[in-house]
Amino acid sequence: MGIPTKLLEFLNHGKVQYEVIHHPVAFTAQELAAIEHVKGRNHAKVVIVIAGDRKLMAVLPADHRVDLAKLDQILGQRTMLATETDLQAQFPDCAVGTMPPFGSLYGLPTYVDRSLTDAEFIVFEGGTHTDAVRMSYADYARLAQPQVAEFAVKLR
Repeated sequence: MGIPTKLLEFLNHGKVQYEVIHHPVAFTAQELAAIEHVKGRNHAKVVIVIAGDRKLMAVLPADHRVDLAKLDQILGQRTMLATETDLQAQFPDCAVGTMPPFGSLYGLPTYVDRSLTDAEFIVFEGGTHTDAVRMSYADYARLAQPQVAEFAVKLR
């Protein structure tokens, strides 16, 4: 399985500069950040959350975790993390846990934590455990058009 074609087409159609980075197998955002010599605050990880009967994409730095209580307040309803089964069904062209941070490609609203918005660039998984994409945060924000909110807590 390679980088999803729809991701590459989306980036190219958006006329943004990006770099595909091939790397050894990595299963967590923190591992990828270390392999790529990127600070955790620049690695954008994706967490899928279920709020009522809908799913949403939460994008945050690798050195943070989602605070579901904060998301509950933002969304006005109880939230929970999606299961691996939910992910396989929603992202059939991605290895589990490697979804790119563009919810619109998968019919999901995208929320980005405010702490990521200060980044000059971000690196994110490109649908596989061996491919990442690096691009400017400004270009990411222009393409993803995420809702910006504060829902993440820095890991210790």
